[in-house]
Amino acid sequence: MTGLSEVMLDIRKKQRVKERSPREAAAFWTSDDLLEGVPVKCYTIIFQTRGCYWGQKGGCTMCGYIYDSASIPPSTEDLIAQFDSVADRIGEGVVKIFTSGSFFDVREIPESVREHILTRLNEITDKVIIETRPEFVTDKTMVSSKALVDNMEVAIGLETSNDDIRINSINKNFLFKDFVRASETAKAHGVTTKAYLMMKPPFISEKDALDDMVKSVMDAAPYAPTISINLCNVQRGTLVDELFYRKAYRPPWLWSIVEVIKRVHGKTGSVIMSDPLAAGASRGPHNCGKCDSDFANAIRKYSMTQDISAFDDLDCECRSLWEKVLELEDWTFGAPLIY
Repeated sequence: MTGLSEVMLDIRKKQRVKERSPREAAAFWTSDDLLEGVPVKCYTIIFQTRGCYWGQKGGCTMCGYIYDSASIPPSTEDLIAQFDSVADRIGEGVVKIFTSGSFFDVREIPESVREHILTRLNEITDKVIIETRPEFVTDKTMVSSKALVDNMEVAIGLETSNDDIRINSINKNFLFKDFVRASETAKAHGVTTKAYLMMKPPFISEKDALDDMVKSVMDAAPYAPTISINLCNVQRGTLVDELFYRKAYRPPWLWSIVEVIKRVHGKTGSVIMSDPLAAGASRGPHNCGKCDSDFANAIRKYSMTQDISAFDDLDCECRSLWEKVLELEDWTFGAPLIY
């Protein structure tokens, strides 16, 4: 067990987890997504499972989703009831399936439950996106799942193409080559891959985060037709939360994600998306407060249109402050210059 895992386990032991019925999904909501370049309705389901096996060993430094897991492992019947409770609200478009870990991990979602869910979704929607760690993308899993779903995509939290950052800042416990193998396995069975990247995990400066994200997008693009850049926000019960409390972490600037998109636009062949959750809040990605809403709207507009002109009218006097942060923060030994 790594030192970061031990720290994360200690943090998790202090958290109070809300009790919920094991027959209720952890969350369900609708939003928008792209399907073959066309905006469509998107339905997101988060199942309440026994939890991510890696999270139970400590898990990732920024991830609070382990607290969506059930306090008592749900039964097969419970998991089916979770799906059935929201199935009637799903229609044409895209469905995203999340657990607090991996949908293809049979310890979380037994094969019989997976078969029930995927068979039903194939009848009522156009595409199913399934989040999983790369170790669960196997020939066996792809063959059995693709037999049930016509249009399927696996979504993998790659976070970064830099193994050092993924291991020592995020504590993700897999390598870039594992993501490549999973993507190639999926592709061999007619399944596409979506890469989730994480902008500005702990222990790196704003400039390093920006540069890493540009490189990560370019590195992941050959294996992922869709790339979603998640901007790190401060979730309760995480190491990032502990650092934020001690004023040792600041979420990324919205200027930075716009700069990343400008640098990679038109160079990858992949759809580049980002949904800046909690934008404008102190615990979420933000600029100065005055321009945050305009930036968040522009980022979401770009994600739905892939039109770089979405950023044409963005400007704010805080740009010069952001530029100074990029210039000087490497000299502050990891401490943010501006909160």
